[in-house]
Amino acid sequence: MTATPNRPTTVDPDGFSVSRTITIASDIARVWEAITEPEHIAKWSAFTPSMDRVAVGGEGAWVLPKYGSTPITIEEIDPPRAITYRWGPSGSDMVDPARSTVFRFTLEEVGGGTRLTVIETGFERFADAAEQMESHRQGWDSQLDRLAGNFLVAA
Repeated sequence: MTATPNRPTTVDPDGFSVSRTITIASDIARVWEAITEPEHIAKWSAFTPSMDRVAVGGEGAWVLPKYGSTPITIEEIDPPRAITYRWGPSGSDMVDPARSTVFRFTLEEVGGGTRLTVIETGFERFADAAEQMESHRQGWDSQLDRLAGNFLVAA
């Protein structure tokens, strides 16, 4: 399986969000596993994730060597169509809604594969919102490129 060319992540400075849509030449069940199961997330993301359960209220941490541990919770889930995570701040033991962002993955079956969209919001909470959005834009570009191009290529 291969990935189709995908556009880069975009920043909406007025909406304080970053978003990206990619198309992956894989079935929706495999993409769902890739974005919800820690052992699969570790294959495409820069994080070493852990979660106590994949359900609303599920908690864990995603560890990034440069930034340390980032707490994460699952806020919404609609298998295999959507999952919403809230994360941050790095270095904290728990998610602080006043100092965190929310990212939502949505999946849609399309001819020959799955369309995955991620939208991350909540950057208006930060004094350095533009810098944070740019950093996260870069992160989604690299990580979703790995998801589409590397993890799902090998069946």
